[in-house]
Amino acid sequence: MNQILIDRFQLPKEAMDIFLKRVKINRDFIKNIPGFLGDEVYFCEKNETIFFVTIAKWKDQVSLEKAKTLVFSEYQKQNFDMPSFLAQHSIQMEREIYHKLEIIS
Repeated sequence: MNQILIDRFQLPKEAMDIFLKRVKINRDFIKNIPGFLGDEVYFCEKNETIFFVTIAKWKDQVSLEKAKTLVFSEYQKQNFDMPSFLAQHSIQMEREIYHKLEIIS
């Protein structure tokens, strides 16, 4: 069954440029991982706050778990610390795995 990884971010407007640079690095990396089926990115702005959502679709749970391992390894190579990055730029993040609901009419 496909695994849908949805990340939701809330960040101050002034953090948008640095945040988008990081998002691009991550998206460029995951697109080459086996089992990656595609992604989408959405945002809106309210009162100087940016709400940002990324949706990455993976073939199955095994693919997603391998991707998590590869991403963590890549972060180590880049000397990138996600929790510190988020804290430094006042970015809040929520991450969940979703499953597509097929509604029968």
